[in-house]
Amino acid sequence: MAGPGKVHLRTWGCQMNVYDSERMTEALEAAGWSTTPEAGEADLVVLNTCHIREKAAEKVYSEIGRLKPLKAANPRLRLAVAGCVAQAEGAEILARAGAVDLVVGPQAYHRLPGLAAAAAEGARLVATEFPARDKFDLLPARAPARRGAAAFLTVQEGCDRFCAFCVVPYTRGAEASRPAARVLAEARALALRGVREITLLGQNVNAYHGAGPDGGVWGLARLIGALAGIEGLARIRYMTSHPADMSDDLVALHGSEAKLMPFLHLPVQSGSDAILRAMNRRHTAADYLRLIGRVRAARPDILVSGDFIVGFPGETEADFRATLDLVDAVGYGQAYSFRYSPRPGTPAADRPAVDPLAAEDRLARLQERIALRQAAAQQAMVGREVTVLFEKPGREEGQMAGKSEHHMAVHVAHPGLVAGDLRRVRITRAHANSLAGSLV
Repeated sequence: MAGPGKVHLRTWGCQMNVYDSERMTEALEAAGWSTTPEAGEADLVVLNTCHIREKAAEKVYSEIGRLKPLKAANPRLRLAVAGCVAQAEGAEILARAGAVDLVVGPQAYHRLPGLAAAAAEGARLVATEFPARDKFDLLPARAPARRGAAAFLTVQEGCDRFCAFCVVPYTRGAEASRPAARVLAEARALALRGVREITLLGQNVNAYHGAGPDGGVWGLARLIGALAGIEGLARIRYMTSHPADMSDDLVALHGSEAKLMPFLHLPVQSGSDAILRAMNRRHTAADYLRLIGRVRAARPDILVSGDFIVGFPGETEADFRATLDLVDAVGYGQAYSFRYSPRPGTPAADRPAVDPLAAEDRLARLQERIALRQAAAQQAMVGREVTVLFEKPGREEGQMAGKSEHHMAVHVAHPGLVAGDLRRVRITRAHANSLAGSLV
C-alpha cells in the first residue's frame, strides 16, 4: 500500500471502548487515513474488543473468520485486533489466526498509525506493553469535527480493586488518572464543538486522583466542580464506580451541583455478604444500602442503576434471595445483570461452578424483578416534566430522541427539533425502554 488508505473500525463492549475507538480514529485521521462504514472498502480493519463476558476471545476469532474472504479478495487489506482481548491474548492471536496482522493493546493506541504502516509493508506485530508515558499525552488533540450533542471523556483507566471475577486489572493495568488540566482542556474542546453533555469514564472512575493545576491531587468531585464552570457544557455524568470509592465530597456534590445529573450507576454485584466476600468486593450489602441512603439524602430524585452477577461460585439459593431483597430495597430504575462466566487468570476462574440450569433460572428471576422496577420507574414519569437533551432522529419520521436528566430515553414528534436542543418535555406515555412526550 503506497500510503494511508481507508479504515473500518468495529467496537464491542463498554463506553470506554467507544471512547478508545474515537481516539484511534482521530489518530489515524491525523496520519492521513479516512474512515469507511464498509469493511469491504477498507485497507485496514480494526476490531476493538471486550474481554469481560463469556467466550469473548472465541467471538473475536469467529469475526476474524468472517473477514478472511475480504483479505483473500484484497491483498492490501490488513486486520488489527485491539482492546482487551488483544491485551489478554497477545501473540497468541497471531499464532492462532494467520489472517491477523496487528495486535494492539489499550495502552498502545497512540502507536496505531505507525504500526499500521509497518503492517502494510508485511510486518506482523504485537503491541501490548504498558508505556512509561501516558498514551493520552501522545494522542493527537481531539478532532475539530462535531460528533454529537453528548460525548464520552476518559479520565481514569485501570483498577486496583481486584474483584475475583474481573479481568480489568490484567488488561487495563493499575489505576492511572489523567491530569485535571488535560481533562479540562479536552472538555473545553468538546464544548466548542457543540457537545452539551459529557460522561466521565473510568474502570473505577470515582477513584480518580489526578494531578491538579494547583499542584495538589484532585478527586472526582473537584474535577466535576471545575468542569461545571465550562461555558456551553450543560450536563455531566460519570461511570463506572465502586462503592468503596464514593467519597463524602462526591456524595455531597450530587446535592449541590446542578450540572451533575441525578443518575448514579453504582454496581453492587450481589446482595449476599458471603458472596461479596468471595468476590473481594470489600463492602457489605448494608454498607451499600447506607451509601445509597446518603446519596438519596443529598439528591432525593436520583435514579440508581447497578450491575449484578448471578451464579458466582459458591452462590446458594439463600444468597440469591438476598440479591432479590437488595433489588427491592434499592428500587433500581435501571440495572444490568449477567450470569457468571469465568475469566482466565482471575482468582475465581478455577472455583467450582454453580449448576448452569440453576444459574440460568436465577438470572431469569432477577431480570424479571429488575424489569418490574424499571417499568415502575418509567411509569412514574408519566405526567411529569423533564429536560431532554436531543441527540438523534427517532425511529419514526419527524421524531427526535434524547435522554432525560435521569438517563431515560425520551422521544418527541416535533419537526423543529435538532441534535443539541435542550428542551422541557411533558411525558405522556411510558414504554418498556423509553418514554414518549411533547414539548412544553
